Amino acid sequence: MIEIDGSFGEGGGAILRVATALSALTGKALALENIRSKRTKPGLMPQHLNAARALARLSQAEVTGMELGSTQMTFNPGPLQGGKLEVDVQTAGSVSLILQALMIPSFFVDSPLEITITGGTDVRWAPPFDYLQHVTLPVLKSMGLKLELKLIQRGYYPRGGGIVHAGIDGKQQLQPVNLYGLEIDCIRGISHSSQLPRHVAERQARAAQEELSSAGYPVEIEVKHDNSSPGPGSALVLWTEVKNSNVPRVGASSLGKPGKKAEIVGKEAACDLLQTMETGAALDRYMGDQIIPYIALAGSSSVKVSQLTPHTLTNIHVCQKFTDRKFQVDGRVGEVATITVD
Repeated sequence: MIEIDGSFGEGGGAILRVATALSALTGKALALENIRSKRTKPGLMPQHLNAARALARLSQAEVTGMELGSTQMTFNPGPLQGGKLEVDVQTAGSVSLILQALMIPSFFVDSPLEITITGGTDVRWAPPFDYLQHVTLPVLKSMGLKLELKLIQRGYYPRGGGIVHAGIDGKQQLQPVNLYGLEIDCIRGISHSSQLPRHVAERQARAAQEELSSAGYPVEIEVKHDNSSPGPGSALVLWTEVKNSNVPRVGASSLGKPGKKAEIVGKEAACDLLQTMETGAALDRYMGDQIIPYIALAGSSSVKVSQLTPHTLTNIHVCQKFTDRKFQVDGRVGEVATITVD
């Protein structure tokens, strides 16, 4: 049984999600203690509980301690199974974080799998849906992994209610990668709002476009507005793109909230993206975190990230518990770094 102390590093939910996902994939039993011990409210919250329960269903796992507030949990997985999997967070908990956890084992299920998740598609402390669609998936595609994502409905904080559908055709062949330099033809983006005036999304887009254009980049930002979301909200996601190519991209985002001007949302996302691009790294800090389990499984890979984060180091720690891979990190937290796995 793999034993992991949930207080390692930042002591948040990332350890739980990655460890449980790798347990489901490898078939190795897991014992977690001190879950989210460094958070204001330690233990399993609804979002983490839903991710763990979904992984348990996917892997037919026997579990203990899987309840709200629990700081200890065991997870003993069985065989992975395809079919249909539905997850309803019942809050504005992040759809993306749950999907990230499910994706790790789902690419290696023998039969097709359909996943539907209800929750927050554009919420704090998590990648927005459009980031997953336009940054995460192209990077994973470069590793031989394909996933069909469809946004049914957006969900913002605090109402949630967003719906995302994911389809995976069955077992796929993971390939090692070497990702260093960043290529850019243009910058694209999506600015959206719901249950708010259309001009909110338009102003977000205009502010971002002005910032990026003044830096000399061609920019195309699509404005989307409807009233289908259960609650009001807005957001902007930007990403780099090389036309007619599937090379990896870097991205950035910003969320609207009451009292925050739409122009600030646009400028925040644009400035974040420009800072990332200036490093010349192939992956932004968020993708640097997400790619760790995949290069651990693939082996013989090396990636350059725009900024090394504590989340990335936590994921490396967990992956080394489940695999025989050895990681080398050249760089310090908060700086550009190269991560290599044998």
